[in-house]
Amino acid sequence: MRTARSLLVAGLALVFVVVAAPVLAHHAFNAEFDANKPVKFKGTVTKMLWVNPHAWIYVDVKKPDGTVEEWMIETGTPNTLLRRGLTKESLKEGTEIVVDGYQAKDGRRRANGQTLFLGSSGTGAPYEKK
Repeated sequence: MRTARSLLVAGLALVFVVVAAPVLAHHAFNAEFDANKPVKFKGTVTKMLWVNPHAWIYVDVKKPDGTVEEWMIETGTPNTLLRRGLTKESLKEGTEIVVDGYQAKDGRRRANGQTLFLGSSGTGAPYEKK
């Protein structure tokens, strides 16, 4: 009886660890990104990884001296992106995007933003007159 109870407790503990690990891995914005380090740049999408807890967009950014830096842009969860109408094919390799967000606290080339604008250009909309 004691062995069965021990196995049950161990099994429940294992289930808790497996279920809780993704939740513990999730982080708040302030844990990784710095609201005092805004970044804005134009780059070319090289790949998009749909992984939990966040999908990532990899972007090559060409600097004025001609060198290229790779940036990683954190997005929402894959499920959130799907609910907003995005798919794995929405941002194809070679697509040029503008990133307006905040850099990682540790200075790595990682950023987090909030808005993905998918409007068309050349329509005469107010945002094009800036």
